[in-house]
Amino acid sequence: MTDQALPRVVDQATWQHELDALRVREKAATRELDAIAAQRRRLPMVALPDYTLTGADGPVRLVDLFDDRQQLITYHHMWFPDAEWQCGGCTSFTAQFTRLEFLAPYDARFVVVTQGPIGEALAYKEKVGNKMDWYSTADSPFGADMGAGPGEGFAVNVFLRDGDTVHRTWHTDGRGTEQLTHTFALVDLLPYGRQEEWQDSPPGWPKTSTYSKWPGSEDVAAAYGPQGVSA
Repeated sequence: MTDQALPRVVDQATWQHELDALRVREKAATRELDAIAAQRRRLPMVALPDYTLTGADGPVRLVDLFDDRQQLITYHHMWFPDAEWQCGGCTSFTAQFTRLEFLAPYDARFVVVTQGPIGEALAYKEKVGNKMDWYSTADSPFGADMGAGPGEGFAVNVFLRDGDTVHRTWHTDGRGTEQLTHTFALVDLLPYGRQEEWQDSPPGWPKTSTYSKWPGSEDVAAAYGPQGVSA
């Protein structure tokens, strides 16, 4: 027997009744997310200048990041100059994207951009075992113009290409990026949830400080890096 607080124990009929009541809200949320996605598809877009970033092989135009596809997602990875370990949240977030081939039938690509110099960025990518393609905005205003400049946070941007003209169609940052991760979707299914102090949980539920259960960059490197268990 555990001395930790537990959900109350009920009979099958009571459990099913309460699950059915929750399911009404879950289905309503699904329909609302569908409506939000429909509104997102109707957003206008803005044409961008011809930015140049830096890739593993040198300078690369923004339009070339599409790799001949029409749609592009960029994750703007936080970067701290001269730091051994970069943002743990960004590192663990991008570590989950190990297979991106499924985007090809949708004529889309998903890449990482960061303010770090390309040599340092690629070395960090290797150290933590990241599988995504990385590009540097260190010598370009692109990161700052897209909401993730030097010393700023992380962001996600989406673009649509019309010939050689790139248009920005969507942007988010902060908790807006949660919809892209399976991590919280799985954890939020658990009876105890994220166990973070800000969450609405019953009395006695385990609580820890926010971020305390998140994997750090060192943890990601240990799991996925060259010497990691998944290497």
